Amino acid sequence: MKMAVVHLPPSFSLYATPLPTSAAAGEGGLDDGNRKFMVVGHRGHGMNLLHSTDTRMKAYKENSILSFNNAANHPLDFIEFDVQVTKDDIPIIFHDNFILSQHNATLHYLPFNLIEKRVTDLTLQEFFSYGPQRQVGEVGKSLLRRTNGNIVGWDVQADDHSCTLQEAFQKVNPCLGFNIELKFDDYIVYQQHHLTHLLQLIFKVVSQNAQQRPVIFSTFQPDAALLMKKLQHIYPVYFLTNGGTQVFDDVRMNSLEEAKKVAIQGGLDGIVSEVMGVFGNPMVVRDIKDSKLSLLTYGKLNNVPEAVQVQYLMGVEGVIVDLVQEITDAVADMKAKNTDLEKIELSFLLTFISQLIQH
Repeated sequence: MKMAVVHLPPSFSLYATPLPTSAAAGEGGLDDGNRKFMVVGHRGHGMNLLHSTDTRMKAYKENSILSFNNAANHPLDFIEFDVQVTKDDIPIIFHDNFILSQHNATLHYLPFNLIEKRVTDLTLQEFFSYGPQRQVGEVGKSLLRRTNGNIVGWDVQADDHSCTLQEAFQKVNPCLGFNIELKFDDYIVYQQHHLTHLLQLIFKVVSQNAQQRPVIFSTFQPDAALLMKKLQHIYPVYFLTNGGTQVFDDVRMNSLEEAKKVAIQGGLDGIVSEVMGVFGNPMVVRDIKDSKLSLLTYGKLNNVPEAVQVQYLMGVEGVIVDLVQEITDAVADMKAKNTDLEKIELSFLLTFISQLIQH
């Protein structure tokens, strides 16, 4: 398949250092001379934790145009979202591998009443039939979610219908860069020809619609990361890892050390790790940077301003966060106090990391 050429802005780099910057970069992440510290909105304005008592985690429907554009009200550099491909070859934005509904919305969420379908087995029309609808007055099928072992209604303060990747490029504020997670099931073995087909479909949408918008690809699927880097050299590709906090059959997914091997061998641009993997092995940050790879993190601790400050001091280059207002405010404060931050001793840093892990 012939790959289209996309003209990128002068600030856009194809390499790990410096990171690609968005139009809002001057106001967003911490810019310390030649070093850029990025802040990325997780699934837009933040993921939905439907069982949480924290209303901030249910403010906007995750992975929706509404969430993305509300994230743009804060000085973020990028938003991160999950892309899958429907049965009829349309890249859509949705996190979960399965979509849950029920036959009768008046009944309780009982196992025998549930309908569970794999997202990638649905056509676009079927996928759009769940949740809020585009036409006023239309009612879609109920949309539920499995969380903490329970089935709950996907209830948020500000709801929105689902969207395609193309719609995101067309409707989301251009000040935001896109961190596109190539979403695959961790427990399925994908054939190379199938992965190639899906990645080409996604890249086609990106190449035809990105224009001046910075884009990063990331994925937990090591073969998908390696293939995307072979298929195109326009956009950076990052390998996502749990950093050893979970164990998979594929050893490449089980540690930051293995992630580094994958990234180096495949010529990838960087790694995105669960933050606990970094805090559990602080010295790996220097190893990754010495390998000329960029390092970003994700995880619950990234919603703690002090944990973000620690990562900046460690040399991490960016954080993916849910509490976008709180963390962008904290990063702005870091920028104002940058000189004082550099005076903090490593011993204090390591002690603080230890306390974070214990709690």
